[in-house]
Amino acid sequence: MSDVIISVEHVFKSVTDATGTLEILQDIDFALRPRETVAIVGASGSGKSTLLSIIAGLDTPSRGTVWLAGQDLFAMSEDERAALRAEKLGFVFQSFQLLGNLTALENVMLPLELAGRRQARKLATEMLARVGLDQRLRAYPKVLSGGEQQRVALARAFVVQPAVLLADEPTGSLDFATGEKIMSLMFELNRELGTTLLLVTHDRAMAERCQRSITIEAGRVVAPVEGL
Repeated sequence: MSDVIISVEHVFKSVTDATGTLEILQDIDFALRPRETVAIVGASGSGKSTLLSIIAGLDTPSRGTVWLAGQDLFAMSEDERAALRAEKLGFVFQSFQLLGNLTALENVMLPLELAGRRQARKLATEMLARVGLDQRLRAYPKVLSGGEQQRVALARAFVVQPAVLLADEPTGSLDFATGEKIMSLMFELNRELGTTLLLVTHDRAMAERCQRSITIEAGRVVAPVEGL
């Protein structure tokens, strides 16, 4: 699987409670090449965010597995998955997920420091400049606009140069114009750094900017999975 960075193999996810069993995902099967841009499209409740969590190894499938960079995520321990995630994955969320007690610079330095990378301050400063925030290094999230916070989140995700960026509705809480700027920046960084981009969205226009789309309805892939 040298030409595949992610392989999702017949993934099912169900949950059972007193009212019965809910099938969230049913037989999801696709693969992504390095540097590819792919959108997972579907309405709210279709299962796309659950799928993204499983691809990240943050949730476990009921059946099936996910391969990341040639390694079977669910044949690994939680600690091993966490280590692989730190090495290979970056994340961007709708709600930014910045730490409020850290400045923009400190938020971007954090994953570098956790990974034991040298020159964390220099690398974080350069990445914040790349996203246009070189004048906001010492600002805390509470004084940043939504667009600025998402740019900090992009810088934090890309600063470790991940093999894969997972983005869950990254412009969902932004106005249209700001969202467009964030999306353009995300694709620019994708091209520059060679990162595979997997984007979850309900916005068809946003999905059209990707090389291909995978449409999910009621936990199933309903559109042909092209590309591999």
